[in-house]
Amino acid sequence: ETSLVDIPTPLIKSTGVLIATSNSLISPGTERMLIDFGKASYLEKIKQQPDKVKTVFDKIKTDGLVPTIDAGKTKLDQPIELGYCNSGYVIETNAEQFSIGDRVASNGCHAEIVSVGRNLCAKIPDEVDDESASFTVMGAIALEGIRLINPSLGDSVVVSGLGLVGLLTVQLLKANGCRVVGIDFNSERCDLAESFGAETINLSKIEN
Repeated sequence: ETSLVDIPTPLIKSTGVLIATSNSLISPGTERMLIDFGKASYLEKIKQQPDKVKTVFDKIKTDGLVPTIDAGKTKLDQPIELGYCNSGYVIETNAEQFSIGDRVASNGCHAEIVSVGRNLCAKIPDEVDDESASFTVMGAIALEGIRLINPSLGDSVVVSGLGLVGLLTVQLLKANGCRVVGIDFNSERCDLAESFGAETINLSKIEN
């Protein structure tokens, strides 16, 4: 189940900050995946994480079957925090580069107060509002994908899937001087991509 709970303020990390949240961005794909994973049966969870199966068998060999099952259930029953795109202001700091009152963007979860390491948050420029700043982590994910393919000015790049990360990727590629072709089944997403300068292929309009 998905729950909204009242818990104590988290402890500040040794080199981190406590942030009072002003905006928290929902990542639809990732968070929907986590919610669906949480609802799945134990067998379905195993199917979704085949890479963990070898680890389980190794633990059975060393610890035995029953302790391994108990450990697995305990692990799978642990709550998972949702959210990783946060903006707000610093209310406590152990990091010399931040002061109380600084506006920052971070990878904090959906919560009123989040505890974040100093390397996972950044000051928000004065000209950027908190809502826009909450897109920082999502934009960084899109940017890392672009860095991996290392496109040059004038290159043609296909973006398959025009969800939030895909649309951010389109904008970053256009800013990099690339020709962008976006592909999606959703007409509204295709229209948005076109408004950012991309050419699009709307798969919902293609007959089999």
